[in-house]
Amino acid sequence: MEDTGGRFAGSPGTDPATAAFVAHRNLLFTVAYEMLGSAADAEDVLQETWLRWAGVDLDTVREQRAYLVRITTRQALTRLRTLGRRKESYVGSWLPEPLLTTPDVAEDVELADSVSMAMLLVLETLAPTERAVFVLREVFDVGYDEIAEAVDKSPAAVRQIAHRARAHVAARRPRGVVSPDESRDALVAFRRAVETGDLQGLVDILAPDVVLLGDGGGIKQAVLRPVVGADKVARLLAGGLGRITATTSLVPAQVNGHPALILRLDGVLDTVVAVRIDDGLVTGLYAVRNPEKLSRMERETALRR
Repeated sequence: MEDTGGRFAGSPGTDPATAAFVAHRNLLFTVAYEMLGSAADAEDVLQETWLRWAGVDLDTVREQRAYLVRITTRQALTRLRTLGRRKESYVGSWLPEPLLTTPDVAEDVELADSVSMAMLLVLETLAPTERAVFVLREVFDVGYDEIAEAVDKSPAAVRQIAHRARAHVAARRPRGVVSPDESRDALVAFRRAVETGDLQGLVDILAPDVVLLGDGGGIKQAVLRPVVGADKVARLLAGGLGRITATTSLVPAQVNGHPALILRLDGVLDTVVAVRIDDGLVTGLYAVRNPEKLSRMERETALRR
């Protein structure tokens, strides 16, 4: 099964297993992506989920959505542990793979919050099972009994894990919901300051404790460690991105349900800068340059809860 997203969706005579998988595909991708922070790995998980689902006797399945989520969660957990080992040898900061998202993702405030770069980085600090439990319970409202089956724990243990993960995330999550107008105004001011190399304008729109993270993956040049503080970040941006010319463009976009800027050099995608905004100021900048992580930026990705 090569193109589970479209090739079977409208074809006549689609078998029930394929029809069920296609109906829930965007949900399953979202579950896997939130657990992994990698679209490429999420797609691999979906392929593995399909292979297992295709061999299931549907007459024995009481609730197809729950069953598919369970398979996806188990496959994602296996891959998450492998990813952990991969990240240990990663060059510089590891950032989630950015997604160019459809407008409806931003409209679903809870979904947008859960897939934001800032939140995905918070989820990175959870142990694999904690992350799975948190995602399934807090984002997708899956029942404790169903989660217990997915992670091979008792419902009582899952409740404890959920409580612990919730407290962990609450202490680290983004500060609050920002209105679309506030986000738009802040992004316009930030973009203008970057394009003109306006150092003071950058300092004014950046929060005093702003953090810039860069991900080049050892392939493209990027800051290897977090840069903290408005003055340091402003000087770095003014020097590195402040020379916008006729051959470069800095275009606003919706990435992971939130404001972002896409930098192209001679028409070629170079950097995705996801922006976190709190109280009208930029508090987080996540610059992804690793070309292996930019393949999903040429087309919109549909996410579902």
